[in-house]
Amino acid sequence: MRHRLKDVAERAGVSVKTVSNVVNGYQHVRPDTRARVERAIAELNYRPNLSARSLRKGRTGIIALAVPELDIPYFAELARHVVTAAAEHGWTVLIDQTGGGHEQERRAASGIGDHLIDGLILSPLALTADDLASLDGLPMVLLGERVDHGPADHVVVDNVAAAREITAHLVGLGRRRIAAIGFQRTPEGASARLRLAGYAAALADAGLGYDERLVASATAWHRADGAAAMRALLDSGVRPDAVFCFNDTLALGALRALHEAGLRVPEDVAVAGFDDIEDGRFSIPTLTTVAPDKERIGRLAVELLAGRLTADRDAPPRELVAPHRLALRESAPDHP
Repeated sequence: MRHRLKDVAERAGVSVKTVSNVVNGYQHVRPDTRARVERAIAELNYRPNLSARSLRKGRTGIIALAVPELDIPYFAELARHVVTAAAEHGWTVLIDQTGGGHEQERRAASGIGDHLIDGLILSPLALTADDLASLDGLPMVLLGERVDHGPADHVVVDNVAAAREITAHLVGLGRRRIAAIGFQRTPEGASARLRLAGYAAALADAGLGYDERLVASATAWHRADGAAAMRALLDSGVRPDAVFCFNDTLALGALRALHEAGLRVPEDVAVAGFDDIEDGRFSIPTLTTVAPDKERIGRLAVELLAGRLTADRDAPPRELVAPHRLALRESAPDHP
């Protein structure tokens, strides 16, 4: 049986208006009255009618996070931080997986359903800035690199700088034939292109030539793609002494392929990734990686969205850069 506001009022011995004031967080309620109402709410397991509340307040208390793939650990870990930050605002987070498809992303950016969500945090792969500008004003924060200077607030990581730093670290270990795994030529491969640019810049800084034979593409960034790309590099006759993988799941696959080939990490081939997922802290050897501050990314995205839902709705779009660091572990340690 679903209890109503009236039932709570009768149990607490107060008016329906008083119960409404408590439920909606109004401050001008006597502490003993508030305690009585909250006790009645708990005893009856009362849950507010979100649809009715939405009609009255114009809000549902629900936001959405839409990401390409939940089985990429980076997005799962990021979602945890978004949920934690959103809870501080009393928000529930609806998680949507788009698969990086245009229609799925457009549906998410359109609000998923009429009046279902108050705002959206979106990591697009297919939608462009023009696509987003043509949609109907849902408060939104973008993640990732697909849309640059778009119509919404944006939280990014400096992919070029991060890739340059991790490649420079491999150079500092004395490695000279450094491969890169994860390049993508498709429009969706914006992150890959930025990470490749950072990789190439670090090679140039060190006076090392850019060798296309050492750059392996990967249609997707899963473990199997990393293993296949690493095997292809080894089978081609190119023998790298280090490899920078454009995310950690690619790196985990590369570690497996190197093990199967009888090569030691890091003695024969040093390996580095990007994302600092938890799996990399437990692989053998543990994985050196770029560690974006995922907690900060989630918090910045939620705070930007909160601003759009209050005073900042009409302010110009903002782009915030989240920090990163290098997490140096066994696969490419902090010394040669």
